[in-house]
Amino acid sequence: MAAGPVVLDGGLSAQLTAQGCDLSDALWSARLLLDDPGQVVAAHRAFFAAGAQVATSASYQASRAGFAGRGVGAAEADRLLASSVELARQAAEEASAESGDGRARWVAASVGPYGAVLADGSEYRGHYGLSAAELTAFHRPRLEVLAAAGPDVLAVETVPDLLEASVLAECVRGLDVPVWFSFGAADGRTRGGEPLAEAFALLADVPEVVAVGVNCCAPQEVSSAVRLAVELTGRLAVAYPNSGEGWDAAARDWAGPAAFDAADAPCWVAAGARLVGGCCRVGPGRIAELAAALSG
Repeated sequence: MAAGPVVLDGGLSAQLTAQGCDLSDALWSARLLLDDPGQVVAAHRAFFAAGAQVATSASYQASRAGFAGRGVGAAEADRLLASSVELARQAAEEASAESGDGRARWVAASVGPYGAVLADGSEYRGHYGLSAAELTAFHRPRLEVLAAAGPDVLAVETVPDLLEASVLAECVRGLDVPVWFSFGAADGRTRGGEPLAEAFALLADVPEVVAVGVNCCAPQEVSSAVRLAVELTGRLAVAYPNSGEGWDAAARDWAGPAAFDAADAPCWVAAGARLVGGCCRVGPGRIAELAAALSG
């Protein structure tokens, strides 16, 4: 990151859908860890082929509680959670062997918010009515499993509010794995409505955190958020907005115009972003454009 921007991947679910996968299950892309892991490897490979340097694991909605709905016990759920990192690593190794380009490729273990498990869009609202202790009981075991699986970094992403951010900040302490934190954002605030400045400030003294920023937000949110994150935390920033379309939780579909433009990425880097990619509805084609825009 100190040498220059690192290109992240895009929306895993969008690529899986493009491959013909049915993601209507409440587990979303995590369903394929159980039913068709080869599709997950293929999706990661598609992003590496487009120029991504990081594969983000299919663990965003994976949890013991989520898998319990499919009759999967805790031990098997933990195995599936760890397998998300192993599949991403497999894709990275295959891509490196096939290309022979000597390029480093990394694995980020995705840690989605509690709301992602509810599969009702709650990660875009936050404030679930749970206590800090309840959120800790949910997050700590899955973080420990993911950290033990050997990712290069934990991607704590789409965090919607200050309470969950503070819980996650405590849960990552002592895991001995670098962490990036990214918040869902709208109009300079978290999805839960609090100032982004307060959210970023929570992470300034967490030694495991190597980058702070935003994801799954409209592209126009990125530059100001990145500058604020760098100013308040002293860290480099992470930025991977969605396509700019809006998510309709009731219809479980996207609506509105797309606004993701890879030509904006150099501006994000100038503002302090060093981990740069895309989120929902940003496929390998857009990541290829992003990689080209940042290649200089």
